[in-house]
Amino acid sequence: MFRKALLTTAAAIAMLALSSVARADTITLTGVNGTGVTATVSNYSLVGNTFTFTITNTSVAPGSTGTITNIGFALGGNRPNNYQLVSSTNNNYILVFDEDATSGAQNFVSSFDLVLCNKSNGGCTFGGGSVNDGIAGGTSATFSISGDFSGLTADQIANSIFARFQAVNGEGSDVAGNPGQVPEPMTMLLFGTGLAGLAARARRRRNQSKA
Repeated sequence: MFRKALLTTAAAIAMLALSSVARADTITLTGVNGTGVTATVSNYSLVGNTFTFTITNTSVAPGSTGTITNIGFALGGNRPNNYQLVSSTNNNYILVFDEDATSGAQNFVSSFDLVLCNKSNGGCTFGGGSVNDGIAGGTSATFSISGDFSGLTADQIANSIFARFQAVNGEGSDVAGNPGQVPEPMTMLLFGTGLAGLAARARRRRNQSKA
């Protein structure tokens, strides 16, 4: 019975690992302040410690319009600031860490572990950014980031993303996200801890049977 439970848990871990490597799903981010801006996160994958994704600004006329200036990740947990921007199709972005959630995002998360910040912003904050150097409506950018994504799947990282919009419908602003799906990394941590405990118990039982 115990061995069957261990095998079942191991199979679940294997399935989870496969799901975290590559996803063809598309996640839609919507404006949290009711402006109607939208974006999508697609072609995302987690290979080793590198997360790659494409963000597309889908806010185009005749609907709501705006430019994405900053991209925040609400990963959760106390993570070291060891992230690096490995590659980017938009060279106007740099990585900054531990930024306060603002502009409406604070209603869902308290802070961002890392932010792809439009470097024309000067002193980078999630709420700022340069419209001229951002991701305009109808265009995309692809980024690869390496660092501590332990305990998270590719889906969870993608769902942690919030996009800061400027020049919304002319002069407004908003934040687009999928706040109902922000990851809870403690769930993954507890699951991994439980598996480690099962493995240790199995080893003890084997050692006792050999004695």
